Amino acid sequence: MGNDEIRRSVMLAIAANLMENKRGYFVPAAISGRHVHLCRAHIETLFGMGYKLTHMRDLVQPGQYACEEKVTLAGEKGHIEGVRVLGPARQNTQVEISMTDSYKLGVSPVVRMSGNIDGTPGCTLIGPKGEVKIECGVIVAARHLHINAAQAARYGLENGQVICVRKTGIREVVFGNVAVRAGDGHELEMHIDTDEANAAGLMCGELLEIVK
Repeated sequence: MGNDEIRRSVMLAIAANLMENKRGYFVPAAISGRHVHLCRAHIETLFGMGYKLTHMRDLVQPGQYACEEKVTLAGEKGHIEGVRVLGPARQNTQVEISMTDSYKLGVSPVVRMSGNIDGTPGCTLIGPKGEVKIECGVIVAARHLHINAAQAARYGLENGQVICVRKTGIREVVFGNVAVRAGDGHELEMHIDTDEANAAGLMCGELLEIVK
């Protein structure tokens, strides 16, 4: 078990203890850096015919993993190199960046939930074997909470619910409009991007309190 897994296990144990002692409902934070999800056709265009993504490490969300592969993003104003690819392949290519990244690329920032890409801006993705220009699919991910069915029952949450989550400390802040994504394929974790985390002085794995 790696250090990140150990830290997560400790945080989950603390959260369970706090809930059991009626001191609140807590969730570990996950800071989501810029990354891309690729469809099969774009994997082959960027990395070569028949190419298979290289598993680097599992992510907390079931079936999701970080890959060794990286791409460059290019927009009207600039480019960003070394953007991590996440697996497995998806039906549609999606690029998730921060507001700060959008200004660097020259892309109009659109806040969306993952998968909701209609009407979003596009960009060019550059890989070692080729490049792809997507007409849509670039989003600033809306903050959201992953939780499986059993956890949701304990927390009193439902899929699609919108909640508030508090970060305490010297830069205390309440994150509003947090969408709950509950059910199979999810595991307890709140996702926010690097801009939001930096503004709040938030560390990955830090416990956040659900505001009931």
